[in-house]
Amino acid sequence: MKFLLDTANLNEIETYAAIIPLAGVTSNPSIIKNEGSIQFFDHMKKIRSIIGKERSLHVQVVATDYDGMIKDAETIAEKIDSDVYIKVPTNQEGLKVIKELKRRGMNVTATAIYTKFQAYLAIAAGADYIAPYFNRMENLNIDPREAISEMAKEISRTNSSTKILAASFKNVAQVNAALEAGAQSATMGCDILKQAFGMPSIDKAVVDFTGDWESIFGEGTAIHNLK
Repeated sequence: MKFLLDTANLNEIETYAAIIPLAGVTSNPSIIKNEGSIQFFDHMKKIRSIIGKERSLHVQVVATDYDGMIKDAETIAEKIDSDVYIKVPTNQEGLKVIKELKRRGMNVTATAIYTKFQAYLAIAAGADYIAPYFNRMENLNIDPREAISEMAKEISRTNSSTKILAASFKNVAQVNAALEAGAQSATMGCDILKQAFGMPSIDKAVVDFTGDWESIFGEGTAIHNLK
């Protein structure tokens, strides 16, 4: 499984790139808005310099018509780099764009997926990743666990190379559920990681271990201090 950060904040990316087995970074216009007034392409290049070429960078088109999305994709590839995964919404125009970008050999992430049918179409169109929105599906009374499970089965049935990049989470349990349902990867905000590591029992276990050690070897003594 792969873990990606759903953020464009440079400090967050630097911090968690050193902590988790980071596979990449995803962004969208709403995430970019959180960073305020930035030089977009310079900012994306800074993210690339932090994560390196070995990790994936996913950047979303903003235009809503076919020609505009194609031009957005071309500009992203030209001004950031050709390894970027172009995020394209999985609607009528978007599917047309996905097919054309794949014809050109570009990396594509089909995003804004709420239904199995959208996913099946994106898989058939050759998308490298499909991004089902877990929490948003749940809010619409769509079972994301069942949907992701069926998406995974479709990928297996058709021997497709498409991967499921689950997105839109409000808690750690949802991330677990997506991965357990068959998603090969998940992208999440840093708030989810803070939830995961902020569990009081984890800190208590660390404190208890340290206390037991220091009761024998002395306060402030670690293994590297022993002679």
